[in-house]
Amino acid sequence: MSIRDWPADQRPREKLLARGPGALSDAELLAIFLRTGVAGTSAVALAQQLLNDFDGLRPLLAADRKRFCAGKGLGDAKYVQLQAVLEMARRHLDAELRAADHLMDQPDAAARYFTAQLRDRRREVFAALFLDTRHRLIAYEELFAGTLDSASVYPREVVQAALAHNAAAVIFAHNHPSGVAEPSRADVAITQRLRDALALVDIRVLDHIVVGEGPAVSLAQRGHV
Repeated sequence: MSIRDWPADQRPREKLLARGPGALSDAELLAIFLRTGVAGTSAVALAQQLLNDFDGLRPLLAADRKRFCAGKGLGDAKYVQLQAVLEMARRHLDAELRAADHLMDQPDAAARYFTAQLRDRRREVFAALFLDTRHRLIAYEELFAGTLDSASVYPREVVQAALAHNAAAVIFAHNHPSGVAEPSRADVAITQRLRDALALVDIRVLDHIVVGEGPAVSLAQRGHV
């Protein structure tokens, strides 16, 4: 049966309009993106099949071009559309941060932004948000990239970057490609080294966020900043 023959309250588009996107399953959201199914398979059924093949929505969204385009009913056109949607989402988060009058009044905003930027990276990346005296965003910069399980972080280069941006404060983040966001002793140690180095030039470290599969972890909330 075609989706057009379904009751109106079960069709993904009509359901979204009536109840909002949060009411839709992953398969229904993906079906709206796909727009159409393939011969003998509705868009929702195709979407569910793709979710099964990729082991979920996130692995599908994070797949590289070759892996993505190998999926049934997918191809370069869909890959381009998806990358555009993901980039719009990242830019929306960037605009949200830049519009904040005081970033630390929205502690989840930085975590959401870092998660969008770093969660699906296959290598560890160490990044920073540089802030002005009112804790408004000046710039986001990825400072170091490492192997699958580590990144070398050099305090002198971090200080130079902060001074170049004329920052008054900074929020750091890095991802754990393993998916486990629990901070290591090395994470705590480098946070304290960076805090001490930046304090010499009167720049505050407000937080260091660790990004993994689940909720990001704040070292400031753990008392390590």
